[in-house]
Amino acid sequence: MNRALIIGGGLHGLSTALHLARMGGWRVTVLERRHVGRHSSGVNAGGVRRLGRDMREVGLSVIAAEMWANLPKIVGDDGGFRPFGQIKLAESDADLPKLEARAAATRLRGWTHEEIIGRDEVLRLLPAVSPHVRGAMIVRDDGSANPMRTVMAFRRAAMEAGVEIIEGIAVRGLARRPSGTLVVETDRGPMEAERVANCAGAWASGLAAGIGEYLPTTPKASMMIVTERLPFFCLPTVGSAARALSFKQSEVGTVVIGGGHQGANDLVAETSSQNLMNLAKAARIAAEIFPIVAKARIIRSWTGIEARTPDEVPVIGESLVMPGLFHSFGYSGHGFQLCPAAGAAVAELMARGSTNMPVAELSPARFQQQKAAA
Repeated sequence: MNRALIIGGGLHGLSTALHLARMGGWRVTVLERRHVGRHSSGVNAGGVRRLGRDMREVGLSVIAAEMWANLPKIVGDDGGFRPFGQIKLAESDADLPKLEARAAATRLRGWTHEEIIGRDEVLRLLPAVSPHVRGAMIVRDDGSANPMRTVMAFRRAAMEAGVEIIEGIAVRGLARRPSGTLVVETDRGPMEAERVANCAGAWASGLAAGIGEYLPTTPKASMMIVTERLPFFCLPTVGSAARALSFKQSEVGTVVIGGGHQGANDLVAETSSQNLMNLAKAARIAAEIFPIVAKARIIRSWTGIEARTPDEVPVIGESLVMPGLFHSFGYSGHGFQLCPAAGAAVAELMARGSTNMPVAELSPARFQQQKAAA
C-alpha cells in the first residue's frame, strides 16, 4: 500500500485526504500543527459562491457547486449549506455596466450561472436594502454554509475512509531520498511517503521556500462581525460591486458581516488580531446598504489567517522542484466553496499524475514563469 502525507488539517487538507483514501491503495495521514480547522477553514465567512470568480477558477467552482448540492452523499452532512443565492449590488449607475460586462464575459465562456437583475427584482429579494441600489448580479443557487460544521463533516468522513489525523504535530521541512521517497521532517521525527500534499495555508509558501521553490504569498487576516438577533429581512448572501462587503443573516436572526477588511497577523506566533478602524468601516458599509442594522449591537468579532497569492487565485499542482510533492494553498480568502473539487483534483494528481479537473491555470509553474521573465 502506498503512503501519503497531507500537511495541514484545514478543509483543503481534509478534502484531499478524503478523496485520496477513497481511491483505494493509499494509507493517508493528515499532519496538523494545532487542531483541524484552526485557522481560516473554521472561521471564514462561509460563502459558497460562483459569483464573480476569477475566470481561471470558474470551472473548478462550477464543479464544486455540484458537489455542494450533493454534500450529504460525499461527507454525510450538508455543512449547513443554504442555497438562497449570492448577490453583488450595483450601488450606482456606474456599477451596472461593469456587472453587465462581467456577466457577458462569463456567458462567452459557456457559463450561464450569473444573471443581471434590475432594481425591482433586487427590492423583491431584499426589501430592506437601501433605496440608492440600482440593480445587481446574482447567482440564485449559490449561498452560504457553516465553516466549522463543514470542517467537522470532512473530518468525520475522512476518518471513516481510513485517514489517520495527527494533531499537535509540527512540520519542520521537506526532503527527498535518492530512492525517490519523500521525507517530512516533524517535531516528532521524520515521516516518509511516496506522495505529500502541502496544504499548510498561510505557512505553505514557507515550506516551499525551504526546498527552493518560489511560490509567493502574503498572510491576510480577514475580520468578521456578528450582531445581535434581528427580525428576518435577508435570505441571500450580499456583496457590493464597488465596496468590500460580505453580508448575510443567519437562521437565528444574527447578521454576519465581513468582506475582507483586514486585521493584523503574526505567522510566527500563529495569531491574528483585529483592527478596530477597519472593523468600523465594515460595519458602516453594512449599515449604509441595510439601514436596518445601523443600530444593531455587535456581540462578537474575530479574525483568522489565510494566504493570499499575488494574483489572488490558488496554487494547485505538483511541485516543479520536488516530484511527488503537490501544492494546494493560497486560496486568498475565497477557498471555502472550492474545497470539495480542489481536494478531488489534488488527490487525482497525487494518485494518477493527471486530472480532468480544470486546474491547469492554477499551476505552480505560473510563478516560475513570472520569475524567469522578471
